[in-house]
Amino acid sequence: MPLETSEESPVPVRTVLRLVGEWIGRLGKVWVEGQIAELTRRGGTVFLTLRDPVAAVSARVICTAAVLDATSPPPDVGARVVIWAKPEFNSAKGSFALTATQIKAVGIGELLARLERRRTALAAEGLFATERKRKLPFLPGTIGLICGRDSAAERDVLRNAALRWPAVRFRVEQVAVQGPYASEEIIAALQRLDADRAVDVIIVARGGGSVEDLLPFSDEDVVRAVAACVTPVISAIGHEQDVPLLDLVADVRASTPTDAARRAVPDVTEQLELISQLRARARRSIAGRLDREASWLAAITTRPALASPVREIDRQQEQVFTLSERARLAIAGGLNRAADDLIHMKARLIALSPAATLRRGYAIVQHADGRVVPSASDVTEGELLTLRFADDQLQVAAQRAATASAT
Repeated sequence: MPLETSEESPVPVRTVLRLVGEWIGRLGKVWVEGQIAELTRRGGTVFLTLRDPVAAVSARVICTAAVLDATSPPPDVGARVVIWAKPEFNSAKGSFALTATQIKAVGIGELLARLERRRTALAAEGLFATERKRKLPFLPGTIGLICGRDSAAERDVLRNAALRWPAVRFRVEQVAVQGPYASEEIIAALQRLDADRAVDVIIVARGGGSVEDLLPFSDEDVVRAVAACVTPVISAIGHEQDVPLLDLVADVRASTPTDAARRAVPDVTEQLELISQLRARARRSIAGRLDREASWLAAITTRPALASPVREIDRQQEQVFTLSERARLAIAGGLNRAADDLIHMKARLIALSPAATLRRGYAIVQHADGRVVPSASDVTEGELLTLRFADDQLQVAAQRAATASAT
């Protein structure tokens, strides 16, 4: 039941602390996992500070030396442990602590099993999918580097990047790369670099170490922070055989910090050589094209139409003259043949004309109306007839003879 208090009826501190102690006491014993941040022995009692590796919270643990030494070897500062403890609240001092009756160090096998379960769960969400990975820029303006303080990884990245591209610029974020504070500092550095528009790529680098040392780079919150970054991320954690979860979610995995520098910036010597090769290829291509065009132009200018244009005009003019002469001769021949045909036709007409017959002594007898008299029986006695000769004509009167008609 909630404690009923008022401004007029407050309760003393001892009552509040006693109630808090009673409420905490109802929890009973619990299994708690964490990382030992501090360890102090005072006689037969051991005082521990157990820190959550993800959140910035810790709890005080009290146990006997026998409980701690029961684990072989006894865990030390930095070790991950699981304790069986009873939450207790000291109402006299107002302090909270866990009284441990059993402590178990988390072994490598169990750690690897937990990491594998975490990897499977994150992979099912698609955080490691290839299609979500981004391409690195060819030449980043500024590179963000997350590394340990005064670490060999930092020196390797800076030195090798400068050897490859002297003008490269870095923004270095030095953080804890192991221990209870590493995850928080890495996430904060990632968020700061990702928010900086000048940073084109982020490198997370750390030298080699044990599985426990590299645990912050398999932390779920760190993995999700990398997945949420807009800026491409290169993971360069440990050596080739080390594969923390950060390697799987990063856009590019480098085997070492030196390899990360090689992947982040191009080699200026190689690029200059490549430019030289491309310029040579372009020069050869252009020269070859010019040579082909010059050869074609030389070949085309040797053709008669271009070599001597006047000669072609003369040839065409001569052909025109020849054709016109042939046309004139053809027309003249046609006219001559037509004239001969006309003469022959005229001669035939003259030979066949009635006038020619009349000139040979014949005459044409016509009635008065102009009709030709074909026979003497068509003529009546005394009828006036016209006799046509070749050059003139004569009118006569018809008179029948005793046996035939007179003309």
